[in-house]
Order: sequence, then C-alpha cells, then structure tokens
Amino acid sequence: MSGAHAEVLYVPRSTPAHHLPPQAKIMALAAFTVLVVVTPRTEVLAFGSYAVILLACMGLARISPIRILKRSVVELPFLLLAVAFPFLMSGPTVELWGLAVSEAGLWAGFNLAAKATLGVWAALLFSATTPIADILAGLSRLKLPDLMVEIAAFAVRYGHLTWAEVTAQNRARLARGYNPRFLWQAAAIARGLGTIFVRSFERGERVWMAMTARGYTGRLPLDVRPRPCGVSEWAVASTPVVAAAAVLAAVLVW
Repeated sequence: MSGAHAEVLYVPRSTPAHHLPPQAKIMALAAFTVLVVVTPRTEVLAFGSYAVILLACMGLARISPIRILKRSVVELPFLLLAVAFPFLMSGPTVELWGLAVSEAGLWAGFNLAAKATLGVWAALLFSATTPIADILAGLSRLKLPDLMVEIAAFAVRYGHLTWAEVTAQNRARLARGYNPRFLWQAAAIARGLGTIFVRSFERGERVWMAMTARGYTGRLPLDVRPRPCGVSEWAVASTPVVAAAAVLAAVLVW
C-alpha cells in the first residue's frame, strides 16, 4: 500500500493530531460529520462556528488552509449545483444582485454548499494527518469486517496502477495523432477502457494465485494494528466534536 500515489494527501508532521491513534480520529470525523449534517440549514452562525473549529484544528496540526482549499476542488460539482438551486426551484422569490431568485432555492443552495464544504474540509484534514496504512489499521481496530478492510486495502494498492495505465494509454493515443473530442469518437475510449478492465481482471487473478500460493486463507495479516486508545487520547480527539455539539445546542436553544 505504499507509494507516493497512495499518500498524496498525507502531510508528515510531528503534532498531537498526527500522533493520535487513527481509530479515535475516525470516530471524531464521523461524529463531526453527523453534527454538520443534522444542523438546520438556517443556522448560519453554527456553520461559521464549525468552520472556525476546523481552522483551529488545521492550525494545531500545522496544515495550511491554502492546501485544504486547493484540495477542495473535488466538491466543485456540488458547488455548481448549489449555485443553480436559486434559479431552478419555485416558490417565493427575493431580489439578489438585481435578479429574482427562489428564497427556498437560496437556502437549499447554502445548505448544500456549507455542509459539503465542511465535510470535505474535515475529511481532507483527517487524510492530511493520517497515513493510508493507519486508516486501514484503525478501521480494523474498530472491528470493521475484515473483507471490507481488505477491499479498501486492495483499492488503495492497485487503484493508482490502473490510473497509470489509463494515463499511459491516453499518452500513446495522443502520440499517434488521435485525440478523440467528439461523441462519435467515443468508441475509441470505450475500447481503451475495455482493455484496462481486462488487464485489471487478469492482474487480480495473478495476485489471487500468488496470495493463495503463499498461504492466504481469506484474511490479510493486519496484525500490525494501532495501540489501544487511552482515555486522554479519546478526550483530545473528541474535543472538536464536543465544541461542535455545544455550538449546535446553543444555537438551537437560543
């Protein structure tokens, strides 16, 4: 599972966030995400407070917010959809920059943009402070079924190889002067993807035979698990979650 491709999101640092056991960070990420999702869309102050909490965590982990913002490009489709909501939804309208837009659409767009952004920031911060191997070991420590852990491990290990084959295939096609850009040229891309699928299937068979020849019995030797998480470490990992829960409770009561 090693390799630069697998660890492209991880930023090696020596901080408390990096040293926390991965199972504690996984649970904290899940709990924080749930709090963000259940927050009513009209609680703008709560979403702003969540952002401040994440920025504070980035500072403690010595992860540049600029780096997180650059990686957040993955949520661009959701942001585009959020921008479209005010123009697609019906109902009472309000004027925004000289345009009549749906009030319900504005709230729906804000809700999607805020929750998607906070979720992506939290996931990227988690990935920046936790190596892939530690994530898998943490999932194993949390008693995730071995089969799911193994599937994730193989996806990480061989996903970048498949992508490298796709890139090499596209480079070879360009070198031969063929650059399909139109719908009627999709057949070439489809044939290429079919070839990649066959190669991946054959690689999977070879890996399976190699593993069974070495005594594979249906479970990977994931015995190198993280140490148990102490009470103090659980407390440290849950601090952002407790802060977010306090913010949500305050805005709901207020």
